[in-house]
Amino acid sequence: MTASRTPSRTPFTATAVGSDRARSPLIRGAEATAYGPLPPPAPHTGAEVAALVGLLVAQRPRIRTVVLGHSRDAASRAAAEAFAEAWGEPEGRAGRGDPEDREGSDGGAVLAVVDWPEQAASWLRAARRLTAPAPDAWVIAAAPLGWAQLARRLAQSTDWAPVRTFGFASLSEPRAVALAGPDVLDGVRGAAADGGTWTIRGGWLTTDPAGPVLRR
Repeated sequence: MTASRTPSRTPFTATAVGSDRARSPLIRGAEATAYGPLPPPAPHTGAEVAALVGLLVAQRPRIRTVVLGHSRDAASRAAAEAFAEAWGEPEGRAGRGDPEDREGSDGGAVLAVVDWPEQAASWLRAARRLTAPAPDAWVIAAAPLGWAQLARRLAQSTDWAPVRTFGFASLSEPRAVALAGPDVLDGVRGAAADGGTWTIRGGWLTTDPAGPVLRR
């Protein structure tokens, strides 16, 4: 038997229409359509939620508190709810066993849940609500265009840290990363629908598939 588990890398570059990024987080007109229509978030999977929780549990110093952010589409809302449920359960036992057996075990805490529309006047309100609780990490489930604009505002106006931000698969859309602009999302990582992981770093989106796939 042979095992196949090959990471892949995808470059992303911003076009010239993004040159006004430093003045405003808003993405308008030609900039918004430069990469064509962006895909809506897909429904989350159990493997995706488990991989996302696993990423946070593996971090050192340990992550105990998160702020959970999501856009207002049904898929992102459901993904955020699934993560909140899994994160509050004991480490390594999410979704299994009798709740009484887990009493007193060490689950994580969600300090706040923040949502946002796809279009906003400045994104400042959502950015402040996300960062005000000063969590150990942020977990995001969002549609690409709104997230790109909110990330710009977070980078410009708050002490948000992309390296402490974890997301569902929708955040790994390369065109949204390009719209956000150079370095805005550098360090963000997250889970894929198949249970694999991805990382944004130095102008590249690196994906690592789940498991080894065994072949006879």
